[in-house]
Amino acid sequence: MYEKNGEKYYVVDAHVALWDGRESNLKNIHGKQFIDCFYDYHRNLSPEEVVWDYDTYTYYGGDRLMKDLFEDGYVDHAIFQPAFLGDFYANGFGQTEEAWALTQANPDRLTYNHNFDPRNEQAGLDQLRRDAERFGLKGVKLYTAEWHGDSRGYKLTDRWSYRYLEAAQELGITNIHVHKGPTIIPLDRDAFDVADIDAVATDFQGLNFVVEHCGLPRLEDFCWIATQETNVHAGLAVAIPFIHTRPRYFAQIIGELMYWIGEDKIQFSSDYALWTPKWLIEKFVDFEIPEDMTEYAPLTTTAKKKILGLNAAKMYGLDVPAALRLPEAETPEPGLEVAAGARESVLS
Repeated sequence: MYEKNGEKYYVVDAHVALWDGRESNLKNIHGKQFIDCFYDYHRNLSPEEVVWDYDTYTYYGGDRLMKDLFEDGYVDHAIFQPAFLGDFYANGFGQTEEAWALTQANPDRLTYNHNFDPRNEQAGLDQLRRDAERFGLKGVKLYTAEWHGDSRGYKLTDRWSYRYLEAAQELGITNIHVHKGPTIIPLDRDAFDVADIDAVATDFQGLNFVVEHCGLPRLEDFCWIATQETNVHAGLAVAIPFIHTRPRYFAQIIGELMYWIGEDKIQFSSDYALWTPKWLIEKFVDFEIPEDMTEYAPLTTTAKKKILGLNAAKMYGLDVPAALRLPEAETPEPGLEVAAGARESVLS
């Protein structure tokens, strides 16, 4: 929980990872390229005083994660969103067993989402069913640009993708987090294109599609899709650290999201350990839209509370303490949020 100026914020870090990018886990040069690109994001977008050394960054472990999130970082609950990247890392990049053990030890603080790859076809579909039972999955993280043998990506509209999404809906895995953002070396930029979200959101009304990184650098494409698709949400991972290095750019991102999709469909995430949550939360609570950017509405305290945790808590059914909930009068009825006017003007 974070408190400032008498306001209390329930915080859900909706996108965290426990990874192993050490040399001992690398399969090839591409694994090294990937973790090095991650480190460049971390080093270039973080305040200097919170930059880690490279060796710590490649593997930090569960104890460090718990400290950075829950002791120092104000986080009340965090959700693992692991990437496998089996073509680059001998034991995978996201550490399933370690993250799952940590979740079992801290069920009030952690939720474990898993991953799947539809290119594994029937064998992978069978594995998804076993994983859903073992982990009690409420969500998955998909990486459409992940390499798989000769394939350098897939689309959510592929035939096998539909079969996996059908199974997810059947199994109660209702929250589909999809990396649709900046590329990471050596992955292909266009394999993260946001366009395939449009069709699956229409065809799977029982699923929530959380577009991680809100489609950057395709923010406009994302906004037009998420405006018409009520089950498409924005994750702020990668977008939010620009609050430090490029605050006007962040103002544009959050301003566009607020205008098009509204405060109820945006989720905070640090993308730990790309960045640590403490400084992001502090800066976000203090952040104001610059006065000269008059095309955007002010970012209210109510909106900040929803984005920092209440939206993800609602999606995942988390028990928010009564003192940290919004009064009913501050929770608008569907269709009455600020963005409704934007949608009506576009769609009429």
